[in-house]
Amino acid sequence: MVDANRSATAGTLPNTALPNTALPNPTLARGTLTYGILPGAAITEVIVGVGPLTPAEVVSVARYGVTIRLAEEAENEITASRRVIEALADDVEPHYGVSTGFGALANRHIPTALRAQLQRSLIRSHAAGSGPEVEREVVRGLMLLRLSTLATGRTGVRLQTAQTYANLLNAGITPVVGEYGSLGCSGDLAPLAHCALAAMGEGDVRDADGVLRPAAEALQAAGIEPIVLEEKEGLALINGTDGMLGMLLLASNDLRLLLRTADITAAMSVEAQLGTDAVFAADLQALRPHPGQADSAANLRAILADSALMASHRGPECTRVQDAYSLRCSPQVHGAVRDTLAHAEVVASRELASAVDNPVVTPDGRVESNGNFHGAPVAYVLDFLAITVADLASISERRTDRFLDTARNHGLPAFLADDPGVDSGHMIAQYTQAAIVSELKRLAAPASVDSIPSSAMQEDHVSMGWSAARKLRRSIDGLTRVLAIELLTAARALDLRAPLQPAPATAAVVAGLRQVVEGPGTDRYLAPEIEAAVQYVSSGRAVAAVEAVTGPLT
Repeated sequence: MVDANRSATAGTLPNTALPNTALPNPTLARGTLTYGILPGAAITEVIVGVGPLTPAEVVSVARYGVTIRLAEEAENEITASRRVIEALADDVEPHYGVSTGFGALANRHIPTALRAQLQRSLIRSHAAGSGPEVEREVVRGLMLLRLSTLATGRTGVRLQTAQTYANLLNAGITPVVGEYGSLGCSGDLAPLAHCALAAMGEGDVRDADGVLRPAAEALQAAGIEPIVLEEKEGLALINGTDGMLGMLLLASNDLRLLLRTADITAAMSVEAQLGTDAVFAADLQALRPHPGQADSAANLRAILADSALMASHRGPECTRVQDAYSLRCSPQVHGAVRDTLAHAEVVASRELASAVDNPVVTPDGRVESNGNFHGAPVAYVLDFLAITVADLASISERRTDRFLDTARNHGLPAFLADDPGVDSGHMIAQYTQAAIVSELKRLAAPASVDSIPSSAMQEDHVSMGWSAARKLRRSIDGLTRVLAIELLTAARALDLRAPLQPAPATAAVVAGLRQVVEGPGTDRYLAPEIEAAVQYVSSGRAVAAVEAVTGPLT
């Protein structure tokens, strides 16, 4: 159920991420990986009302295909605002989006006889995307979020138009949307136009089985009547930040899982490299009271609890004074990512509580032009997250590299090889990490600092939020792989420390990995083992193995 109203409290957001959910295939549309899944939260139906959806509801519908329905209150609000638009349609005064052209052509008054054509032409001309197909979950997310705005009654669409979007989602029909086309101002125009085009029975879609079909054919097979747009409806279907917001919500959900995973891999690295956990003590962390840092340190303490391996070098014979930064400062770096994510989630909560359209139908019946469609608030945090993801991957790669160097790994064989010189061990796995981290640094360059004017200089400053969201998805994929390689390497090192035993929690995560990847031995074909580790991380199974011992991590 959604909230009764669309107000958001500044600075707060409930913890609504799906617990232990899998990452999707987080690559760009040109990727080919398929990720396993674990059950999400027990959401069986999402009711779309006048209030905001929760992040978990958006993920459930976008990723897991949970069904939706419009709340009665939303139906009433939609009907009421439509009456306002219909009253203006016969007005001799021009009203933007009702009886005028759009953008730089807004000064053209459109006669009644041409207004249906105006709406069709708007959608057809704006459905101008190009490039590889965008992922199914992204398209479903943006359709759901557009429907959520329609449900507020602030857009002036007819009830049957909103219901058609609900029907498309429930039938598993996904419009084909191209990678390129959105500048993130006036909303995600091109991606949303492709969705509206499908609702009109035009263009191409993927059906529930993923088969590419003409939209008219797929709608007919599902018993869905294509909509014939009337005044104002074309604008209402394409004027929103729904694409970039949906990708922010999906990325935030995935990053929550990866942050817990990063604490696990860091703990494994500290343990296998004979580091100290004394620096993670709560009183030391409290001296710098960043909440994310405290949470990460608490996770590290829980994961490393009762480790015989850690206890083996706590005595006076241990001459190590302090560990390298990549080990010692893990809570500080991981925690800063957590705090950045918390800020992004606050922005997302406000955007979920928004009714973005232009013009908008106000509660007192006015139809007013506005600039709420500008994607800057969302674009900025998407870019900020890409920066933190790159740094989180960077510190993970540095921890991994230490395992491979006999000058720094405290008695482990070179490159963790079975027979160094004959075997290369994990030498090239670290190369793969380094290549990914280098790519993530390039992806950390912000998209939102760019702006290219469009529409004859009417839209002379744009957010590039869609582009920021697209590269963040690729960054999340890269981080998943970097953490998986650290986990794979740290697990091998822990096995090589035998007969010393790791902590129960780290032993559990190693045991889970050993179900799909063999332990130390002579060199094997490494790529499949890396992919198995990626699946182990992305499915949430690595986190689940640890939490079965520690209880829920923060």
